[in-house]
Amino acid sequence: MLHEMNLYPESYLAIKNKTKTVEMRLHDEKRALIHPGDVICFRNTETKECLQVLVLKTEVFQDFNALYSHFDKVSIGYEPEECANPRDMELYYKKEDIEKYGAFAITIQLMEENKYQ
Repeated sequence: MLHEMNLYPESYLAIKNKTKTVEMRLHDEKRALIHPGDVICFRNTETKECLQVLVLKTEVFQDFNALYSHFDKVSIGYEPEECANPRDMELYYKKEDIEKYGAFAITIQLMEENKYQ
């Protein structure tokens, strides 16, 4: 199954450079449809370019604190010198939604071909 999601340029480039290998989202109804073997087209919010990735694994966590403690910071999109803070996700999601849905980790692999564009 093909899914489409928007990404800010920094995260888009980190996936393109193969340093970010885990995408973090709420585990809402839309994300609950994502399974290993699916393909995601990540759209750069500025350029509208699409990066296709293969979903290798999905994991549900109670919250982003649990998710952050499970992965190294580079794999979830931080630079090695940056401080990884789960509260950063509150820039994107309301606390109430995090409590309601939990956090979703999507382990991905960049695909070389772009057959879905």
